[in-house]
Amino acid sequence: MYDEAELENLILASLEGWWTEGKWTELFEQKIKDFLGIRFAFACNSGSSANLLAFSALRSPTLKDRRIKKGDEVITVAAGFPTTINPIIQTGCVPVFVDIDLKTYDINVSQLEAALSDKTKAVMLAHTLGNPFNLKAVREFCDKHNLWLIEDNCDAFGSKYDSKYTGTFGDIATISFYPAHHITTAEGGIVLTDNALLSNIIRSIRDWGRHCWCPTGKDNTCKNRFKWKLGDLPEGYDHKYIYGELGYNLKMSDLHAAIGVAQMDKLESFIKKRKENFEYLYKKMKKFEQYFVLPKATENSDPSWFGFILAIRKEASINRTDFLSYLTENKIGTRLLFAGNIIKQPYFCNNKEIKYRVVGELKNTDFAMNNVFWIGVYPGITKAMLDKVVLAFEKYLASRLSKRIVIKSKKLRQPIKL
Repeated sequence: MYDEAELENLILASLEGWWTEGKWTELFEQKIKDFLGIRFAFACNSGSSANLLAFSALRSPTLKDRRIKKGDEVITVAAGFPTTINPIIQTGCVPVFVDIDLKTYDINVSQLEAALSDKTKAVMLAHTLGNPFNLKAVREFCDKHNLWLIEDNCDAFGSKYDSKYTGTFGDIATISFYPAHHITTAEGGIVLTDNALLSNIIRSIRDWGRHCWCPTGKDNTCKNRFKWKLGDLPEGYDHKYIYGELGYNLKMSDLHAAIGVAQMDKLESFIKKRKENFEYLYKKMKKFEQYFVLPKATENSDPSWFGFILAIRKEASINRTDFLSYLTENKIGTRLLFAGNIIKQPYFCNNKEIKYRVVGELKNTDFAMNNVFWIGVYPGITKAMLDKVVLAFEKYLASRLSKRIVIKSKKLRQPIKL
């Protein structure tokens, strides 16, 4: 969703000739800080990079006793997107998978204590399709056991829990600006924190690991550029080339940020439209409840929905592959719940070097892997389009399931407990 505002900003930024991180990136970061009411924001080149930055920051020796070390454990869920989990593995730590709740598709918080060990150092979770996880329970658990909380807010920009924006509860949070998300910069992400020490670490890791905090294109902000003595370097070594962290170059370009600046001006209207599309679909889909479990917002939350999630009831005898193929043929896009069960993905199965731990049997995760899908609520969808979606559901059920519906109608009308 864009108009002339994004194009004008993009042209201005390109004509200025400063295509790396600069004034547009700074403005974009400030708009996000103002919107969320958070102290520090660091734009980067993707939401996946944001997750890598967030977790890498907690591996920094700068944190001393609170540093997450190789072999330490991090509690998360298997029913999610790979790049919420991959940074844990890539930095030599161990993901501990707990099950999800089949009403919200977020973490089943009743399993948190069972997942805890003397190696547990953090919890890293995403708000599934914009539906906030139980932040009260998770935050209390982390505070009780002195654990870090990384809040993957990539699908939930604008969601609220207890009247406060998600992305502001964790020690660190991330947002993605991929085109499918609430706003876009084409490719991009951001890392958020209120912790001054973590902010210095995040900035450094994003910027090659530099100890120097000069903005791109500026020198000697500290007024001591040639007076530092750090590590085993000779005294006076140029501060611009002193590296205090194990870093990367993950910065956002000003061209991408210029798009984001215009998008931020539209964010509230995008959120409003997503909620309207969700509510419209929910009312229309009520008549299909005997076949599908409808989505449910987490208690005490106000989601900025990323998608409309549905679970096929076992009693409905609907073949998901056949149904989604039918929707695709009718030009209705669908998605599964990302990786389904991550430990059953090829890159897990084919790599015996990946270490992980599972709490329980992940029954709900497997149910989601086999029976769940979602459809879109993005702001560009009109009521006419949503009506087309509903009509496609009606036609499929009428044409493919008519005989089975007659036979099983009594059973299907019975309330099904989850």
